[in-house]
Amino acid sequence: MGARVSRVFRNFNLENRVHREIGKPKPSAAPRHPSTKDFVDKMSKHPEINETIHQKDEPLAILLRTVYVNSVGPPQQDLKQKDVPALMEEERRLPKSSLQGNPFGFSDVQNVPKGKLSIVEALTVLNNHKRSPKTWTAEKLAQEYCLDLQHTKALLEFFIPFEVKIIPPKSEDKKRIKAT
Repeated sequence: MGARVSRVFRNFNLENRVHREIGKPKPSAAPRHPSTKDFVDKMSKHPEINETIHQKDEPLAILLRTVYVNSVGPPQQDLKQKDVPALMEEERRLPKSSLQGNPFGFSDVQNVPKGKLSIVEALTVLNNHKRSPKTWTAEKLAQEYCLDLQHTKALLEFFIPFEVKIIPPKSEDKKRIKAT
């Protein structure tokens, strides 16, 4: 039913709208820069220039076919084998949440690179610092989680966990007292 109604409105006065759109003046081209006017005038006076530009230069094409590039370097397989051990040698640590039990649910992170935090650890760090900033200082958190001190200070400064405030509803008794 809705399609029929929308089709009626879509096709209403269609022919007049089409003729009005076709009758509108066409947009004009942007004005050319004065330095390119001379070049365009030369091109229009001498059509052989345009032909020369689009013509294939056979001697140049022959020379390009003779060019052969020899590349000297290690084969691709050697590069792949060298990169894999570098990734495996990166220092890693166990996440703190797996040692203490995860309060936020199941965590599938088995090990975390040093200098990084998992999401659960980040939330724990922020909450610990928010609840007791004198105990959980930036230096202690950086040492505990193997973080850079500068990054830890930035984390504590710019990331603030949500604080949920429950505002109690106004009671009916207070409204009655104010009304009288």
